[in-house]
Amino acid sequence: MIRKLLIANRGEIAVRIIRACRELGIISVAVYSEADRESLHTLLADEAVCIGPAPSAESYLNVERILSATLASGADAIHPGFGFLSENDRFAELCEKCSIKFIGPKAEVIRSMGNKSEARNTMIAAGVPVVPGSREPIYEWPEGKKIAEETGYPVIVKAASGGGGKGMRIVERPEDFENHFLTAQRESLNAFGDDTMYVEKYIENPRHIEFQIMADEMGHVIHLGERDCSIQRKHQKMIEESPCAALSEELRHEMGETAVRAAKAAGYTNAGTIEFLLDKHKHFYFIEMNTRIQVEHGVTEMVTGTDLIKEQIRVASGLPLSLKQEEVRMTGHAIECRINAENPNRSFMPCPGKITNVHFPGGNGVRVDSAIYNEYTVPAYYDSMILKLIVHDRDRDSAIRKMRSALGELIIEGIDTNLDFQYSIFHHPKYEAGEVDTHFIEEYFV
Repeated sequence: MIRKLLIANRGEIAVRIIRACRELGIISVAVYSEADRESLHTLLADEAVCIGPAPSAESYLNVERILSATLASGADAIHPGFGFLSENDRFAELCEKCSIKFIGPKAEVIRSMGNKSEARNTMIAAGVPVVPGSREPIYEWPEGKKIAEETGYPVIVKAASGGGGKGMRIVERPEDFENHFLTAQRESLNAFGDDTMYVEKYIENPRHIEFQIMADEMGHVIHLGERDCSIQRKHQKMIEESPCAALSEELRHEMGETAVRAAKAAGYTNAGTIEFLLDKHKHFYFIEMNTRIQVEHGVTEMVTGTDLIKEQIRVASGLPLSLKQEEVRMTGHAIECRINAENPNRSFMPCPGKITNVHFPGGNGVRVDSAIYNEYTVPAYYDSMILKLIVHDRDRDSAIRKMRSALGELIIEGIDTNLDFQYSIFHHPKYEAGEVDTHFIEEYFV
């Protein structure tokens, strides 16, 4: 078993991993930037190491400093959490060279699944349905436009190494293709240092459905059901729930089996997510694989009763999965809200600053994952998400009512948040009826 684990992250996911370490009897080591000296993950860990100034490039994205902290602390494993270096194949490769266990898949799997063109080809070879589009990398807009004409408009131009909505443009007319392609390519180059693009058919008004998979080093792969992540703003998820109200048991079974097949085709180990688009005709298409734990993993934990972080650590320690596919049970309904330090009335502008008062909701089936506390100052350097509110109840209607109650009880003062905006979503009749897709926010709230 892993003896000492360094968490190469910050905020609520670092706190979440520290708690799992405590329960497993593993010594935890936090790393922190100068801006995070008083952060909760720094205070809760058994040990803490400063790795540099506030900017991410000089701290949480600095591979050499994190590896140096790991070696100096004597940790034998690194958990990257999500974001930052969690999908950096070079980081995973260097961990292996330094005899440090990287809690995630192998570097070559991160590399191949991180490149969307290569991932598409892997899935096509495995018989996994993909959205029609380019199979090879595209670097010049005329080449991309030819693919667009073959698949038919609208199309979406995407950065091959992208994520989080960056390097992505929807093109509805042939005359707009050149401009949108070049804009997306420049954005990709600036954000990821890569100008490789691909083009695919744009599926209009789909649901975004992802399946949680877990694989051990003995070749066993299972899925733990799906999450509906359709409530998004500019390709950033806001609300996730499980199970998806739009799936029949037959379709859930088919998509789950496809997710497992996809993970096996990738040679995957540890926790990951297979992401699909589901169109109005109930046809589903692979879009990408996330080679890390997801922000919304708590939703799956609530409906399956499985601690995914502990399972990650177990698998990385060389142990087999703790359950088989036939033992996975989804009970009730879970919903997660992402609470961000931002002002929805000012185009969701980030609003860092000092929290003067905070009160978390409680009660049966209510979970709060956060790293904030009274008098804590939210730094301006990192992602604006400060809290995840998760509820669980016997069915979707009950879970919605519980979320309304929990949001009404949650108090965060001193900074602006999207709390009231989230509250309004749970009172919208279309959301209540489960009639949502990825354009829900744009259609009803913007």
